[in-house]
Amino acid sequence: MKWLIRILFILVAVAGLVIGALLLMPGDKLGKILAEQVKAQTGRELTLSGDVRLSFWPVLGMETGPVTFGNAPWASSEPMLSAQNLAVGVDASALLAGDVRIRRVVAEDPVLRLELSQGRGNWEMSASQTGASNTGSGNADAPALNSAAPTETGTVTLDQLELSNARLVYVENGVPQMDFSGVDLKASWPDVTAPMKMSASMPVPGGAVEVDLEIPDLPAFSSGAVTPLVLGLTAPGGEISFDGRVNLAGEMDGKTHVRTTNTDAMLAAFGQGGVSVPMGLGRVADVSGHMTYTKDGRISLRDMRAVLDQNSFDGAADIVIASPPKITARLSTGDLDLTQATAGSAPNSGGTGGGGKQAPEGWSQAPIDASPLSLANGTIRLKANSIAIPDMTFGPSDLSLSLERSRAVLKMEPATLFSGKLTGEVVANNRNGLSVGGNLTATGIDLKQALTTLGGVERLSGTASGTLQFLGVGQTEAQIMRSLSGKGSLDVGKGVIAGFDLDRLMGRGEGSGGTTVFNSLTATYTIQDGNLTNNDLLMQLDNFRADGSGRVGLGARDIDYVFTPVALRANGGNGIAVPVRIKGPWSDPSIKPDLSKVIEAATEEKLKELEQDAKDKALKKAGEELNTTISDSEQVEDALKQKLEDEAKKGLLKLLGRD
Repeated sequence: MKWLIRILFILVAVAGLVIGALLLMPGDKLGKILAEQVKAQTGRELTLSGDVRLSFWPVLGMETGPVTFGNAPWASSEPMLSAQNLAVGVDASALLAGDVRIRRVVAEDPVLRLELSQGRGNWEMSASQTGASNTGSGNADAPALNSAAPTETGTVTLDQLELSNARLVYVENGVPQMDFSGVDLKASWPDVTAPMKMSASMPVPGGAVEVDLEIPDLPAFSSGAVTPLVLGLTAPGGEISFDGRVNLAGEMDGKTHVRTTNTDAMLAAFGQGGVSVPMGLGRVADVSGHMTYTKDGRISLRDMRAVLDQNSFDGAADIVIASPPKITARLSTGDLDLTQATAGSAPNSGGTGGGGKQAPEGWSQAPIDASPLSLANGTIRLKANSIAIPDMTFGPSDLSLSLERSRAVLKMEPATLFSGKLTGEVVANNRNGLSVGGNLTATGIDLKQALTTLGGVERLSGTASGTLQFLGVGQTEAQIMRSLSGKGSLDVGKGVIAGFDLDRLMGRGEGSGGTTVFNSLTATYTIQDGNLTNNDLLMQLDNFRADGSGRVGLGARDIDYVFTPVALRANGGNGIAVPVRIKGPWSDPSIKPDLSKVIEAATEEKLKELEQDAKDKALKKAGEELNTTISDSEQVEDALKQKLEDEAKKGLLKLLGRD
């Protein structure tokens, strides 16, 4: 029994001496031993600086100062991992059983660089393959020395991973895909059958992005298989959730839900600062659908439901992640409210701009913020039951909006407006200053609704059709309206002009209560420098016709126009013409008969009568003097010549002494 006790004492003493020797060994020598072992197992260089401290039981651990861990031979020259200090602990009893149970990995200020190229990841390490590549005979085709089937190894698990103030870099085929700084990360994978859970935090403008991630089958994911993934992300202004499948390349497929309480703040957190989302298009948003993301930066959304502020949409979309993003979407909605889309988009939006005040009843002088035209490229098709924009409302409409480099083209196929249909397109271009233009065809338009909405003119009503081509340039409504150019035509069926009674004006004595009812109205026009000019207006009435010509100031919001009605049933259709002059601001123009024209016409007729009367009297007198009948001035000359000739003959006969 004594010899057994002595043997045990000797073994304990030897073990104590070995452990003591290791503990008393200088840190640099411990570091060198560890680096050699890591190189032998992984083929990577491990560099340790400062003191190295070891623990043996129950955790086999190491704490070190600055450390770097080399990259794969095919990857970049920068280390895969570096840190200011590193602490690693492994369960010693599990290690004796052949399992690697990592109790902790804690690093401060680490830089983790993950690289993927041609299907290889720099996190994949094989000591046997590395040794084979380093100890071969030099023949590239020679088999590896350790080419036998790999031996079975125990399980690997991770209780605690902590990275503090980390920088995470992901490079794919030599191109950086992600580079995040200031990241705090924690991860845990306590059992090979348990899910891997990770949480991370990263500072961004306005706060921090918080990520919670769960991968139920980490071994399958690590091998490159498609595996389930549950992801939750919280950022300033909103949150994103995903429940679906993912692979090692980052491709995803599953249900996605995005909620924002401040979309501008959330965009700024992801590097899109300065963007102001128009009201009605998602300052507060709730978007859900089935999402597919591919590694080339393409996102598809199907079965999408989007609630953007007070508006809701259904449909599908495809997005290419770029700067700016490219969007292709087909959407449908009920009643779309965009009446506040420009609210707060620019200072002085209440009608002042550039230090000046808006003219009374004039176009706004506030600068127009056209920057949203640069937010994206692509095409969006929209079908809506109604669309309300500032000052007007569209009915059921089928619209297509194309965006390309700050130029938007809105096609109407058709759009319902003012109880009629509009087809054609409207263009807004902000590439080199703002310009707007269009080419439209209208049918069945309620003229009173249109003129009241667009210009405050309420006196003319009827159902109109027509065409319009226009172009305007400027940074305010006033500048655009004063620069307008273009052309068009107008064709109105039966309608009414309120404010004057043409029957009473033409002296028939029977009016229609201060209105004029017409059967048709046609006109063509041109636009230049904000002035619409027309010279061929024709209005047909039961008893009259009216011709018109003049100017309509689209920029100045005034009018100077003359109607000339003609009584068709007087004097065989050549009746009295009484021009009517419409002049003044749109809101309250004066409508008066142009009596000066009537007086001029009457005076001219009277002068003609007086002239003829004087001429007739003169011819009569001349006839009496010449003793003949004279009906015109030529006969006066002939009669006078004859009279002189006769008198000359008489004088000559007397001179010759003949009667």
